[in-house]
Amino acid sequence: MTKAEFLSSLQIKLCGLPSDEVREHVTFYGEMIDDRVEEGLSEEAAVSAIGSVDMIASQIIRQLPLGAKEKEKESKKRRLGAKNTVLIILGSPLWISLAAAALAILISLYACLWSIVVSAFAIFVSVALSAPLALVPGIVNLACGEALLGSTLISSALVFSGVAIFAFFGSVYAAKYAAKLSAASFIGIKRLFTK
Repeated sequence: MTKAEFLSSLQIKLCGLPSDEVREHVTFYGEMIDDRVEEGLSEEAAVSAIGSVDMIASQIIRQLPLGAKEKEKESKKRRLGAKNTVLIILGSPLWISLAAAALAILISLYACLWSIVVSAFAIFVSVALSAPLALVPGIVNLACGEALLGSTLISSALVFSGVAIFAFFGSVYAAKYAAKLSAASFIGIKRLFTK
């Protein structure tokens, strides 16, 4: 990586910071590369000796006080002009109805996702309860001399037990996946509004 590519990449990684901080750090690392080149290293070797852009950017961001980050965010907030305010008010019948429809779709998708999870657990519970309900009559029929019916019911109880185990693990997997999907969806929606 050349010096120009390194500095450009660093500037992009630090774009959310105050502009004077970004300039200061880019200048510092530019001078550091120049010093190493003067010591006899090639430009690429000098850049690689400094470290990766991601590592340097994360160190800079961690060292920066939180107040400076917040001030930069507030300074970037735009105020709405009269023209934009009028457009928002006149377009409100359209965007409010579209927002309500989008919200209704999101809520219905969320409800469908969790109804699948609830259904999976309901299947598990019904199959798990079927095992003892088939086992007890099977034992009673076996004791009463009905060997065929008794062995069939006991076999059914064993099958229900096996299916219940698979249904339990499937239900737990579905719940974990639904929780991860829900969290990812909420984070994605939050990012849409907090850009």
